[in-house]
Amino acid sequence: MKKSMLFLFLMAFHFSFSQSDVSGIIQADIIQKRELGYALHLPSNSKEKKPLIIFLHGDGEKGTDIEKVKIHGPFSYLKTHTIDAYVLAPQCRENELWSSEILFRLIQKIQNEYNIDANKIYLTGLSSGGWATWNLAMDHPDLFAALVPIASFVDLLQLEEICKLKSIPIKIFHGLLDDVVNVDYPMTVYKELKKCDANVKMTIFDDANHNSWTRVYDNQEIYDWMFQQVKKPNVK
Repeated sequence: MKKSMLFLFLMAFHFSFSQSDVSGIIQADIIQKRELGYALHLPSNSKEKKPLIIFLHGDGEKGTDIEKVKIHGPFSYLKTHTIDAYVLAPQCRENELWSSEILFRLIQKIQNEYNIDANKIYLTGLSSGGWATWNLAMDHPDLFAALVPIASFVDLLQLEEICKLKSIPIKIFHGLLDDVVNVDYPMTVYKELKKCDANVKMTIFDDANHNSWTRVYDNQEIYDWMFQQVKKPNVK
């Protein structure tokens, strides 16, 4: 009995010290096909170069029904007003997140196909579209003449790079009563931008909840402000 137990102990001892680690490398090309629907408003006179406004919707408008992107934002304003610019509203699919890469490719496509003023490209978005606005701008800070994120937030990793945007005019809007995205989030972004002397202003609506974007997009003032902004060369 004692010999058997000793044998088992020696076997266990042997195996515990005979283990080893290995390392290696795998090479793989992973190709992911993505589709992105969009609505595009054309100005009445497209012979001259015109500004481009890019609007990124929130989670409620995800899907494949392109009419959803017209519920809020510039397209809603266009139902009763005119905007002398191209207005591009992509639509994020259900169960997906906004992709900066595919958005950038879409913008390039629109620039190639239409008479866009490259110095007057404006990016705006609400809620998760506001989050995507920050991300896309940080990935391509030399592309935009102005940013208007509304009811938005920024990931911690992106916050560390927020000063990439210091030369771009930015207007942040948020509702003090927002129970979806706490006002502390954009306030933190605003403070970080101010540390690097960014051209940023923040407006907090005391009586607004998450839907603080209606009073922004339904006002000609925000479009007039956008069109006054012209991209500076060599934005770092």
